[in-house]
Amino acid sequence: MKQDAQDSAGTRVSGIPGARPGAASRMPRQSPPAPADPYRERGVSSADTGRHGVRGEHTHSESPLPRPTVRRSSVRGQVLQALRTALVAGELRPGEVYSAPALGERFGVSATPVREAMQQLALEGAVEVVPNRGFRVVERCARELAELAEVRALIEVPVMLRLARTVPVERWADLRPLAEAGVRAASSGCRATYAEADRAFHRAVLSLAGNDQLVRIAEDLHRRAQWPLVGGPVRSGRADLVADAAQHTALLDALIARDLDVVRSLVAEHFKGAA
Repeated sequence: MKQDAQDSAGTRVSGIPGARPGAASRMPRQSPPAPADPYRERGVSSADTGRHGVRGEHTHSESPLPRPTVRRSSVRGQVLQALRTALVAGELRPGEVYSAPALGERFGVSATPVREAMQQLALEGAVEVVPNRGFRVVERCARELAELAEVRALIEVPVMLRLARTVPVERWADLRPLAEAGVRAASSGCRATYAEADRAFHRAVLSLAGNDQLVRIAEDLHRRAQWPLVGGPVRSGRADLVADAAQHTALLDALIARDLDVVRSLVAEHFKGAA
């Protein structure tokens, strides 16, 4: 009875003032009120702030727009290729100094990718930095070209002879289109166009060895051998380019026939002519 009196008098039951007996089992549990969202008044939920920051760049159901990706490396690569072409074609003359802003205006780009491309050419030995002026095209002599031809022969001749013994005939036949493309490029009389086809053929042949380092080193030496000399390119005429391309076709025929003696003599003659 005393307990009933206490209950009816409104004493605390289950922590709820004024509750009747058994009321605690019938009343739902109440969760504490959610803390106020400090960003709601600014039109951004606290969930959005985790993705977009306190300022809330996007509100309500607005989805963020993707940002365009600027592929600056591709611009630098295109400028580098254009400079290499101009170098082989003799448009960038040995001994002349060229500024990055002037070349950038020529290519329709800023000076930055030109400067980066020129730094790469400086690492390759094609140009040298002239402080506060730009880049000077390196003057090369016939002796340097002969040394490059000798090194190339030391690397490529043994590899080609080994490949002549091991590569199936059908793999050599697959290179026929590259040899024919070289003949067409040489027939155009454009030294830069043939230079690309020339490197493509040699690169394809050496790739059959399965040695990426070999291909990379040979490619670098080959590119250096194509730079012009001080007095102008030694083999700039169309007839000289056609003769060089014809050696590719003859070499491919000898490789298909597995005629090692002809392969050896053709490759030696090919690099001798490159000097």
